[in-house]
Amino acid sequence: MAGLLTDSFAEAAQKVLPRLSGLRCGESTVQRATEDAGARVGGWLEQGCTFGAASSCWLWHKDKLGRRVAYVSVDATGVRQQASGGGAAEGRMPYVAMVYNPPPEKEQTQEAQADRPARRRSAAAKAAAVMQARYLAGLYSLAELGLLLRRQAAQVGMEHAEVWIGLSDAGNGLDDFLQNNFNRASLVLILDFYHPASRLEELARLYHPGQREQADQLAQRWCHTLKHEGGEKVLEQLRSLGPPKGQLGREKYNETVGYFANHKGRMNYPYYRSQGWHIGSGGVESACKTVVGQRLKLAGMRWREYGTDTVCHLRALFKSEEGQWQAFWTRQVNKRPISYQQK
Repeated sequence: MAGLLTDSFAEAAQKVLPRLSGLRCGESTVQRATEDAGARVGGWLEQGCTFGAASSCWLWHKDKLGRRVAYVSVDATGVRQQASGGGAAEGRMPYVAMVYNPPPEKEQTQEAQADRPARRRSAAAKAAAVMQARYLAGLYSLAELGLLLRRQAAQVGMEHAEVWIGLSDAGNGLDDFLQNNFNRASLVLILDFYHPASRLEELARLYHPGQREQADQLAQRWCHTLKHEGGEKVLEQLRSLGPPKGQLGREKYNETVGYFANHKGRMNYPYYRSQGWHIGSGGVESACKTVVGQRLKLAGMRWREYGTDTVCHLRALFKSEEGQWQAFWTRQVNKRPISYQQK
């Protein structure tokens, strides 16, 4: 565990273990022990196992219509790699996926939040710290990850929720991942609000180069429209406005218009909010930082693929809801595969 939580295996060996337990061992020993534990986690998961009680149904929070709502999300984050000869190698992108049960957003809090992405993400990260969540992380293919996440969802009773929400930033393959693995009539795919909002901020600066206040005002008007009237309305406004001056402005404008045209079906934020659903993927973005970033992406770090994968497995288990970590170490393992029924 020391190798999992400290900034480096060396720190765990030289400082943490001697102080906590009186143990003295080398950096390489701590590294091997940590990676071996992560490999056991990954191995059991691949065999169809889950940890803890065979069934542990969450009390899913309800939306404004009294329906129980379950959330799933997925994202990827880069980890720098080291080649076998000691030099830099091409980075790898571990996936981080989660099934979670966030508390409902309070209407007054939601209205008080600025529409700009940076402020809202901070609030989402704070909310993620207190919600029920199961995490998975590693160098998986999306096909492998989908099966594992469905087992976690089944164990926490996702089938008892009347509405399923899939939140993502629409990265490559992520929507297909959610659609293919959680394909039932109640699934609603929502594009994280703060990604299109960020694009609008970038475009607004090109309409008012060097004029920060005017650019911010334009971006806030667009973001307000996006939240309260939806992506279709913003697209209509952009098309009527035309591109800003210059080649860069035209390119960014065409890119933004194309983005809204492609994703407007998942930008019905007024409806989502009227149901009491979350519209931001702050939970999984926070998970990318806490599960992966805080241990594998510190200054100067480079990893091999095996270490990246195994430490991600172990970090995801450690950050998951209370009881998962202890169940692993006490070998409370369910060895019969679990999956829910598609509807």
